[in-house]
Amino acid sequence: MELGLFLAYWPWFSPEEQFEYAVLADRLGLDSLWVSEAWGQDAVSLLGNLSARTENIALGSGLMQIPARQPTATAMAAMTLDVLSNGRFRLGLGLSGPQVSEGWYGVGYKKPLGRTREYIEIVRKALDGEKVTADGDFWTLPLPEDQGMGLGKPLRMLGRPVQERIPIYVGAIGPKSIEQVGAMADGWLPTMVNPRDPNILLDPLRRGAESAGRSITDIRIAVSAVAAVADTEREAREAVKPWIVFYIGAMGAKSKNFYVELADHYGYGDSARECQDLFLAGDRLGAANSLTDELIDTFAIATTPDKLESRVAEFEAMGANELICCPCGDSAGKERTIRALAALAN
Repeated sequence: MELGLFLAYWPWFSPEEQFEYAVLADRLGLDSLWVSEAWGQDAVSLLGNLSARTENIALGSGLMQIPARQPTATAMAAMTLDVLSNGRFRLGLGLSGPQVSEGWYGVGYKKPLGRTREYIEIVRKALDGEKVTADGDFWTLPLPEDQGMGLGKPLRMLGRPVQERIPIYVGAIGPKSIEQVGAMADGWLPTMVNPRDPNILLDPLRRGAESAGRSITDIRIAVSAVAAVADTEREAREAVKPWIVFYIGAMGAKSKNFYVELADHYGYGDSARECQDLFLAGDRLGAANSLTDELIDTFAIATTPDKLESRVAEFEAMGANELICCPCGDSAGKERTIRALAALAN
């Protein structure tokens, strides 16, 4: 199993931290480095910068947001990043949620499965060097003659990526979305996976793969997990709390939050709902204090040096091909976690 690093987006990591930890991870031999975007930092710009600062580590977008760009623009960005990194790029895509899609981008969050399918099909056509055409519910390429100036024609992207096939990963956590990943994506980027009880997420991935005549082994499973290595488990849990609070409290509406639903499935729904309620009421400290140790240990790797290897091994045992860890805590704690992971990777 590959071990990678997730450096998220501002303000969780400053630009200086992202540069420092990226170079460190590259030097220490970690396999991949991923960054994301929400409604601030742009992933493409940062990945271009990181491609110049690193030499060997794979670079991934985890995730580039589908409502942020036309699919052909995403294909151009992916091709460019692959060339700049000399074939090290992995394209991770995701819809984000309705609050971001509609509130930040002004893009309606309707028919998400159909939108994702069309988007990936267009991106793949462009990256494969085909003339791009589309006739779907969301994109029509080229525009019909009665729209615009009537001069559109199918175009083939100028330039080619270094890799024969840039892998397309999709971030998905809902059952139907996971099924779609199994049916058409090269990789899957889930977060907050409980490796001791993974089948609530793996079952739909397996169904989707089988529906397309594939096997679950045809999909790269790249689990993202917040992580902290400290002298005591208590210190490590404190370090990861802010991330768990953010996902449970902010990543979704009160009536529809897949992370709360996952916690409920694992038997920690009361703690998750209390955390969500307190966060939405503005009490972030109370939200953090409401998290039980059991819930934290389900959704994060919060451990001591002597137990890290066994915690990481749980993800390999569930079938993950990649484990992408987001180091938590202060600067010293983040660096300690990165070095501990690198020691395992080598």
